[in-house]
Amino acid sequence: MGALSGRTALVTGASRGIGRGIAERLGRDGARVAVHYGTNEAAAKETVAAIEAAGGAAFPLGVELGRPGDAEALWAEFDRHADGVDIIVNNAGIGTAPALEEIDEAEFDRVFAVNVKAPHFIVQHGLTRLRDGGRVVNISSGLARTAVMPDKMAYAMTKGALDVFTRDLSKVLGPRGITVNSVAPGIIATDNTAGLLGTEEGRAQAAAISALGRVGAPADVADVVAFLASDGGRWITGSWVDATGGSLT
Repeated sequence: MGALSGRTALVTGASRGIGRGIAERLGRDGARVAVHYGTNEAAAKETVAAIEAAGGAAFPLGVELGRPGDAEALWAEFDRHADGVDIIVNNAGIGTAPALEEIDEAEFDRVFAVNVKAPHFIVQHGLTRLRDGGRVVNISSGLARTAVMPDKMAYAMTKGALDVFTRDLSKVLGPRGITVNSVAPGIIATDNTAGLLGTEEGRAQAAAISALGRVGAPADVADVVAFLASDGGRWITGSWVDATGGSLT
């Protein structure tokens, strides 16, 4: 029996990168995983297949976030497969944003719609489905606590807002025994960081930021999320968990 056997998890943005790593880990721990994707259905089905090949259970869930009614549409699709949820991982997000001098209002609104508004309303509309004793994990960023990349200001702002959401939501849901935490990755090797890590020089520079001297992998973040989702994480709530590999030290 896995640590999460009998539980149902929703992981947004789970078709690739960190989200896929989280979905696969929760699946290995016994959770039935709703693998959310925005547009890449094939990638989401690959994640589902990987979970099932490892002996787990999962189903794809396709809804593009950042549009009016996205949260209602997501839960309507979820309800076709499950009658409740124990773990919500708000991972989906736009992973970058143009610099202050370049970003326009439409781009600014879009990154906030996906990174902040969507998680807020996914939780709001999920409250009647989220079981007592459940877990909410929001994927933040080390950039919420450091100005090392000021050219990504708008993106960093969204993660700061998400952290405030985490803090206050923990007080709202605490009486139901539901924990709420932020997990903040540093530089993780995914297709989203391929441009940065595509050269030996770029990868070496990224590795040097970490106190551990390497670039992170999706599993490094997924293992932290899995702990918070387990019974072992029951006494941690309202916290910002540094999963940057010591990049902020």
